[in-house]
Amino acid sequence: MSYTIRVNGHSHAVDTSADTPLLWVLRDILGMTGTKFGCGIAQCGACTVHLDGAPVRACVLPVSAVGDRRVTTIEAIGNTENGKRIQDAWLAVDVVQCGYCQSGQIMAATALLNRNPAPTDRDIDAAMSGNICRCATYVRIRAAIKQAATGHVEGTQVVPLVAQGGRP
Repeated sequence: MSYTIRVNGHSHAVDTSADTPLLWVLRDILGMTGTKFGCGIAQCGACTVHLDGAPVRACVLPVSAVGDRRVTTIEAIGNTENGKRIQDAWLAVDVVQCGYCQSGQIMAATALLNRNPAPTDRDIDAAMSGNICRCATYVRIRAAIKQAATGHVEGTQVVPLVAQGGRP
């Protein structure tokens, strides 16, 4: 079946079955590999994209459900004001370790700032709770969101490996 979807401001005609997840349309048909496959059951958040500005899990959203709504992926989120602020803060705070989950984290954080420009710690925790980071950079993620929201750099406490009982 043929579908026309709007991704990052461009219309794309795709020929695929109705139940094909949006994630595979983005990655395999359109070649947009920034959105990652994590769990396949909408539990980890690695595949988060925006559908008309709202965060959704692309791994479980069938292409037939997209309709004429706008899809925004990590490839274009930096073209938005909040997306750019989040990406800049991510770099300033040095959030990324392995980086695999980060596109989903950035998409969720941008959606949070779009609906709540001054989030509290509780707001941040609630909005980000569906995004799992195996490297556990949650403290830096929160600091980056706060920096993007306020424009102020908030320090993160880094505990040296030696203090944790590790080797220097």
